Amino acid sequence: MDFFADILLGFGALFAAVYCLILSRKLSKLKGLDQDLGSAIAILSKQVDEMTKVLTEAKETATESSRELEDKTSSAKEIADRLEMMIAALHDLPDPSSGDAASAPEEESDKTVTMFMRNASRKQAS
Repeated sequence: MDFFADILLGFGALFAAVYCLILSRKLSKLKGLDQDLGSAIAILSKQVDEMTKVLTEAKETATESSRELEDKTSSAKEIADRLEMMIAALHDLPDPSSGDAASAPEEESDKTVTMFMRNASRKQAS
């Protein structure tokens, strides 16, 4: 009986040694995974910080562009209002087909206007 107990005790010790070896390998793989996971988390954290900075800059740029667009829109609105007033004022002018206004362009067509000196010298030469 002692012999069987010694054999069972030897098998138990051998089983415990194999079990410890398996656990040791799993633990070393887990440690490597932990280091890889830690570096991946650090990289992702750095990327999140960079993206936060880029997003903040984009927000500031969009806000600035929005302000500029509002300023230009209000300026364009004011100019459009002034143009409408000018067009309305043109309706008050006399009709160009009336007698007095029609004779003025004919009188001006008889006069020659020299715009450039070069043209004036050509006319004198011919």
